[in-house]
Amino acid sequence: MGRDVRGQQHYRPLWVEEPARRRRLPDPVRTAAVRSVLLIALTLLQAMVAFLCTMAGSWLAFPMVISSVVSTIAATWGALDVWVTRQVWNQRNGVVSMPSSTARALRRERRRARRQARAAERTQERIRRRSGAGQLSHS
Repeated sequence: MGRDVRGQQHYRPLWVEEPARRRRLPDPVRTAAVRSVLLIALTLLQAMVAFLCTMAGSWLAFPMVISSVVSTIAATWGALDVWVTRQVWNQRNGVVSMPSSTARALRRERRRARRQARAAERTQERIRRRSGAGQLSHS
């Protein structure tokens, strides 16, 4: 620890906490991502063992190649699982869309115009009914 001029201990933290730049992944998506990473790591390991067995001429080469192909399919499924889980989570619990103030104002204007048009139509209908369309004159 550094000492300051008067001989007292000066505390300096080892690190400073910074807020995360991005939010944490939702739990189901994170679980799928971890599963996918493990599958991909296992696939790479199997592929490397299959290659080394083939180079060494071992009897284990053929079973390892077959298992590597199966693992590749499983790893692809794992990666797709992350994508689908993320899409489903976003669809169910995703961003709540809030219309912008301009969109809200435009909708308000259109509503007001429709109300005025309906009111004018009702007024015209009343006038037509009162005018006695189809009746003899009132004199």
